Amino acid sequence: MSERRPVLAVIGAGPAGLAAALAAAARGVRVVLIDSAVEAGGQFYRQPARGLGARRPEALHHQWRTWERLRAGLDAHVAAGRVTHLNDRHVWCVERESGSLVVHALLGPQQSESVAVRADAVLLATGGYEKVLPFPGWTLPGVVTAGGAQALLKGGLSLPGRTAVVAGTGPLLLPVATALAAAGARVVALVESAGPKGLTRGARAFAAVPAKLAEGAALAARLAFLRVPVIARHVVLEAHGADRLESVTVAALDADGRPVPGSRRRLSCDALAVGHGLLPHRDLADGLGCRPDGPGVWVDAEQRTDVPGVWAAGESTGVGGATLSLAEGHIAGRSAAARLTGRVPDPDGWAPAARTRDRLRTFFAALDAAYAAQPVRWTEQVTDETLVCRCEEVSAGAVREAVDALGAGDLRTVKLLTRAGMGWCQGRVCEPGVAGVAGCPLTPARRLLARPVPLGVLAAQADPSLEPPVEPPANT
Repeated sequence: MSERRPVLAVIGAGPAGLAAALAAAARGVRVVLIDSAVEAGGQFYRQPARGLGARRPEALHHQWRTWERLRAGLDAHVAAGRVTHLNDRHVWCVERESGSLVVHALLGPQQSESVAVRADAVLLATGGYEKVLPFPGWTLPGVVTAGGAQALLKGGLSLPGRTAVVAGTGPLLLPVATALAAAGARVVALVESAGPKGLTRGARAFAAVPAKLAEGAALAARLAFLRVPVIARHVVLEAHGADRLESVTVAALDADGRPVPGSRRRLSCDALAVGHGLLPHRDLADGLGCRPDGPGVWVDAEQRTDVPGVWAAGESTGVGGATLSLAEGHIAGRSAAARLTGRVPDPDGWAPAARTRDRLRTFFAALDAAYAAQPVRWTEQVTDETLVCRCEEVSAGAVREAVDALGAGDLRTVKLLTRAGMGWCQGRVCEPGVAGVAGCPLTPARRLLARPVPLGVLAAQADPSLEPPVEPPANT
């Protein structure tokens, strides 16, 4: 019988998870790659549904050749038995049991059954999610997040509307506006709340990564070619419509981030793609007790968390794009493989990836600071009638009453008094908006379960006679 190889469970098959899986599998570790999507790739390399028969999916993507290399590498490792790819598995918990780490995941679209994977170590590559800020009319059909519009286009080959406005702030808006226009939508405007002056503050850090500057310049040139106007230092104040979106009101912002009197104007559209940046997805890390570092998960130079046997890479450690995620995933995979096979990791082996990681972390820290330095007093435009928690239909007025009349001073108390954040998403969507309206610090709750789980599944975990089937990797 051959010697048992250590098992590494990689959660997430985006750029970070794929890079980690390939690096670890190539160095003697059995990898189980677990992902909620049907196809690998994550949001950045999201693939069209096979039934759509897309003839040129590469037209929807940047860095397509990198994706082809990742895909080919994954296929080769799967064929050789070094990687087991478990798709359509929705991980809801990771726990320690008898010296191992056990990953629990709900199966398929119904998510009514759970399976478990036992591993010697876990690598979290869970990505990020969009920061959503409410405004009057944001619940109208036709209003989507910027990432949601991108997902519709990449995964469904569909547009959110024929006439679109892309608005908010952050570097994601540029590729989204470009992709929508290139796909046939008439993009009325890209409305960016930041101004060009703020971006000059990070000029030195930006200059250190010329490839990212070239990428941004290419997107801007493409946008100009497609005749999409960019309206800087403006914000969407309200979305209008009866049964669905018909128009939006935008206004210029003054130096304090308030609308300039007399600058309001309406833009007709049937789709609004609005984004305010991304937040690290760290629910599983929180459940394991990993130390946070700002909004992300703390990691050392090897991408190890402070919890033994747990690594993290990609957007879960801090938002920074696909190239940074690839570098972090490669380092994490090599480190995990070395330590699981009883070797001392050699940082010289991943030195190029480490240099890329350090440059891009500096780059994106400067980018975040540049956008954050340009204030937008968005909460002042949120009327009391505006819903801030869609799941529980909690209005901004109810949140303000909880603070002003009932003395709530933190998100947890606001939640208990108003039910904001008690719905299906458990606050993942509404927390930034509720915190802003309440004037509370954004301190996401630590959740034991990373997603809603049927009670029957939880009962089965407690009763050995009902324990769900286990999917152990083959020890070959």
